[in-house]
Amino acid sequence: MKLYTRTGDDGTTGLFGGDRVSKDDLRIEAYGAVDELNAQLGMVLVVCDVPLLTEHLSPLQSRLFDLGADLATPCGSGHEDKINRIVEHNVTVLEEAIDVIESRNEPIKTFVMPGGTELASRIHVARCTCRRAERAIVRLAHRDTVNIHTVEFVNRMSDLLFAASRLANREAGVPDVPWIPHRP
Repeated sequence: MKLYTRTGDDGTTGLFGGDRVSKDDLRIEAYGAVDELNAQLGMVLVVCDVPLLTEHLSPLQSRLFDLGADLATPCGSGHEDKINRIVEHNVTVLEEAIDVIESRNEPIKTFVMPGGTELASRIHVARCTCRRAERAIVRLAHRDTVNIHTVEFVNRMSDLLFAASRLANREAGVPDVPWIPHRP
């Protein structure tokens, strides 16, 4: 099988199930942001030296593939039985990971700026992309039916990434970077 098909040369792409849509369709924007998030998570994991974070973040790459397939397969499609939809359990797993990671962090006292260590900074970039993916999924949900757990999943994942960024700094002995409001 060749890597290129030439079928997208007209600016369209195929959804799972055969329908073709424009490459700037809301559905493509949504799962494209998820794909970008997955790549950024890969960039996090190649420098991650905190075993607890690796333990909780590594499996997310596969779940993000599930999320992409979920978004690429419209609800009610005849191909739903061929994918793993995001389910409530996936959201619960993220909540449990947040609780474990947050139990190692100091209570937050102020807004925290992205930064500190390279690892924490990479996690913050992934968190921002996660929020963009969430916004894209919500926009899609205004137009089409989407699995409600997809929105819950990316919402929790951004919280997990925030907690992870703080732990990355803490494990390196670097304090949170506090927001310092401008006082005229």
